[in-house]
Amino acid sequence: MVVSRLSLEDRQTIAAGLAEGRSYAQIARQIGRPTSTVSREVARNGHRDYDAADAQQTKRRRTCKRVTVAPANSAEDVQHAFITELASTLTATGMPRMASRVFASLATSTTDTMTAADLVRGLGVSPASVSKAIGYLEGIELVERHVEPGSRKERYGVGDDVWTRAVRTDSSGHASVADVADRGIALFGDESPAGIRLAHMGRFFASLTEQLRGSNLADPTVDDAMTIVAALGHTRHRMTRAQLATTLEWSTRRLDDALQQLRQHPVFADPFTVHENNAGYCLQARPDRLSAQQHAALQKLTASTDDQ
Repeated sequence: MVVSRLSLEDRQTIAAGLAEGRSYAQIARQIGRPTSTVSREVARNGHRDYDAADAQQTKRRRTCKRVTVAPANSAEDVQHAFITELASTLTATGMPRMASRVFASLATSTTDTMTAADLVRGLGVSPASVSKAIGYLEGIELVERHVEPGSRKERYGVGDDVWTRAVRTDSSGHASVADVADRGIALFGDESPAGIRLAHMGRFFASLTEQLRGSNLADPTVDDAMTIVAALGHTRHRMTRAQLATTLEWSTRRLDDALQQLRQHPVFADPFTVHENNAGYCLQARPDRLSAQQHAALQKLTASTDDQ
């Protein structure tokens, strides 16, 4: 099925919807188009200052001047559409629109932090709008402010533990945020700065329930305990206390707090246990997770592999 291009009437409907504060999804349903079509249209034509007539004229000029056509789904376009969708999803949970756009930019940035000027250029908005959005995000502890050494220039970023410190009373829409964060990890890569930040976001929202607010899972040392499990699983051999502290770049107090969590709550390492002796720490599979027959089969397989 071939979908026709947006008409002037479609663009006028988009402009009216934005003025009324409707979401991209609501506008898309009204004109019978995918949400991504609306998000790309708005992103390419001024965002908040979207004008139907200007957008229509811009499209005509682009069509007339096009000699070589760039791929419609280039990596840059896809990433831009995702950032717009992430901002729209956050807005749907109750976050102000400009704050959502600023946060989405920071969360998907290829650098750890951005200046206000970076945000102004990237979003095409006024410095006052960015300043107001930053103030809101700092107020709910979703953004951290940094000052460059030897400079008065301020930079803003999204910390790894931001979601733990910012548990909100209204959890509506959290599932959709987790879903869009997971897709963002696949888009940017799970080892990229953006992917790592989105992973923290996705894990937080995926596990956020009413029980979470009353449990100790909001304790930052729980996340540290799971990091120790990941480190031991990655190395696959025993590590001393000093090696763990050095490798993870933690203070001994932080390491001890995380290890204490693992002693008190071994479920955090499930289906493994963190085995401790004078030589250090290592992961061991929980014996109750496997039957006697499964143990025997695995031992036979291991012996066979060792002989080869």
